[in-house]
Amino acid sequence: MAEDTAEAKPGRKPAGKKADGLTEVLENIAAMPEHDRAMATRFHSIVERTAPSLKPRLWYGMPAYTKDGKVLCFFQSASKFKARYATFGFEQQAALDDGNMWPTSYALIELGDEEEGRIEALITRAMG
Repeated sequence: MAEDTAEAKPGRKPAGKKADGLTEVLENIAAMPEHDRAMATRFHSIVERTAPSLKPRLWYGMPAYTKDGKVLCFFQSASKFKARYATFGFEQQAALDDGNMWPTSYALIELGDEEEGRIEALITRAMG
């Protein structure tokens, strides 16, 4: 009975039917406001091209990409928290260590060719 109740709740996936991470990420991106959607789409493309072994999934309601089942990097839309910029970042799994201090997230107002190159280099480095 509890299983039937969980299935009836709006937005819930039926028990035992795990959604495909790629489908969820693409649906999430498609639902973003135009400016965020454009950046998230480009970010997704960068990740797919630079690190095809990463698996997409939703993480805290935002697109994320996992390595060995753990989140490596993520995109957070500006609209999610009514912020002035989107964010892309890395989790502890990323091999970005640089001495005793290094950045783990970056603000994005626009995602052009220059930013794309920097993101590609960071993802490549984060993969280890």
